[in-house]
Amino acid sequence: MAEVRTKAVPAPTLLSLCLKSVAAHLTADAAGAGRSGGCADHFDGFAQEHEEEEEDGHLTPEQVAEALPWEILHQLASSLPPLALESLHHAAHARCCSSTSHAARFGGPDGNRRGTKRSRCEDFDTAWQALFKFRWPFHANTGHDNLVTVDWQQQYWEMHLQECLDEAAEAALLPLFRGSIREIIMSAKIMSSVYLSEDIAREYSTLSYHWTKLGSYARCLRLQNVLCTAEVCDMLQPSRLETLVFVRIISEPEVDGVCLLLRCHAKTLLSLEFIHSQLYPAVMDKVCNSLCQLGSQNHEIQRLSIKSSRIGESKSLNISAGLLNFISYAKSLQLLSLNDAKVQPSFAKMIIHTLLESSCRLQTLDISENNISGWLSTVDRSSTSISSALESNTSLNSLTLLNLRGNNLQEGDMEDLRSILAKMSNLRSLDISDNPIADEGIRFLIPFFERALRRENPLSGLRVENCDLSSIGVTKLLECLTSGNKPLDVLSIADNHLGSSVAATLVKFLGSHVRELNVEDISLGPQGFQILEEALPRKVDLSHINISKNRGGIRTAHFISRLILQAPNLVSVNAGSNLLPPDSLDVICNALKQTTSNLTQLDLMGNVHLSSAIFPAVFDFKKHGKPIMLIPSQQDSCSPYDADP
Repeated sequence: MAEVRTKAVPAPTLLSLCLKSVAAHLTADAAGAGRSGGCADHFDGFAQEHEEEEEDGHLTPEQVAEALPWEILHQLASSLPPLALESLHHAAHARCCSSTSHAARFGGPDGNRRGTKRSRCEDFDTAWQALFKFRWPFHANTGHDNLVTVDWQQQYWEMHLQECLDEAAEAALLPLFRGSIREIIMSAKIMSSVYLSEDIAREYSTLSYHWTKLGSYARCLRLQNVLCTAEVCDMLQPSRLETLVFVRIISEPEVDGVCLLLRCHAKTLLSLEFIHSQLYPAVMDKVCNSLCQLGSQNHEIQRLSIKSSRIGESKSLNISAGLLNFISYAKSLQLLSLNDAKVQPSFAKMIIHTLLESSCRLQTLDISENNISGWLSTVDRSSTSISSALESNTSLNSLTLLNLRGNNLQEGDMEDLRSILAKMSNLRSLDISDNPIADEGIRFLIPFFERALRRENPLSGLRVENCDLSSIGVTKLLECLTSGNKPLDVLSIADNHLGSSVAATLVKFLGSHVRELNVEDISLGPQGFQILEEALPRKVDLSHINISKNRGGIRTAHFISRLILQAPNLVSVNAGSNLLPPDSLDVICNALKQTTSNLTQLDLMGNVHLSSAIFPAVFDFKKHGKPIMLIPSQQDSCSPYDADP
């Protein structure tokens, strides 16, 4: 039996013992448990030792913040649960900003000097970041980049408050619920995460207590329909809300609650979103009127999004006048999204008409997943108002992204669309995927693409996935895109049955400095991949490419190996479901051995004949400590060979 060697645990220092005792006091105090309870397991011993202390020995966060040097406060902060840290953080900030009259309590003559030195004593950002990552490890980097300074304290409490609201909504939706939403008791899971305690005073566990204490940290909230009440609106008043997301707004009382919330936060609100809601014209009128500033039709909303909702009545052509006025006076509006909103062609026409005549500086217009075939043909360009708007518009001239995906647009709609696109001189990204426009539709748009690639701010992204295109139409498109002065950065022609005949033109396009290419499921086959491999330019600027579901077999592996060697900026490759045989791994690994690339991910999932179990060498290739290749753990002999669904 192997000898078990235990590493000696260093004896605690006097400082660590003192800090542990102080932490026990602050933790119990935050939980409302006095001096004798509410401590975590690792505080229990010290809590018991101090049960018999007199009231004079009870420490407050203010006393601790004033008495301890900044370096020791940092050590203490790292051992506190969130609500105890919140109290200490608030006390430290108050002491930093206090006048000399507060210094006499601790420190005598040099008390003021101590407060001056600790001008940054309120900064506990590292402790807050650690708490956030511990509680939500999969959200720690969401929405943040290295150039943005994150307020981790605000982020922590905003996420916590959202969890409290979600839990309250679940309780309030129960058929037998008859109480007050404010008085709903939060679960032990939520309470233990912020108090690090089992002995918590009941009044500290209610939803209203958390909003009274922490509501000022909320900026972005998602509210279920059951929470759209006057009671909740009153509770949320301390918050300076900038983003509101409403879910399943259907009944009239729910609409009234939404309007109440909007009026309450109209001065600070910048973003508004509805999901799975019924927003008939009369409802939209009430919503939009609630956002307008008192005595005017102006508002400060920058983003309006309606998803998977009904914005019009199914058998009526009525259009919300309030929404059209909202757009007309939307000087700050940057994004308008109507995704799967059951938009009718006549409504889409009025949206375009209103945008042409408004003075807003809209940057993103998303009218996707609706059935608006023929929408632009209903715009009477011979009318004086439309003609004038087309000549002098400002709104469409500011658009940088247009998403018309999944609208059942036909080839004739592309001819009408071209006249509108011509007015979007700053358009950078266009998505017309999932529309059966066919080759004729692309032919109508090619003159626009030619002009858009020559201008000072050229088109940089184009998506034409699943558009019933053939190799003839895509070949003409690629020739147009290749001949432009400034090439596209992003192109997706996925899910069109093109065949291997498109490969010769596609490989020329690969030499045009495109950085992201999606050719998933275009039926390249072995012959297409062979053409791509043999004619690939010596240097390719690609960063990301998706060649999945093309059934290329071993020729796919040879193309990947050539691409690895000749695309120094390559970051990711998706080659899933390509019928790769086992010897494909040898081909790819040999290429990886020959170069030091930037490749971080090579997705080979869905290739049923590959397995890391029979080729463990795939794990030898890593980037940032993670394997580059994603590969099935074992062969799947039951899967169909052609990978069809």
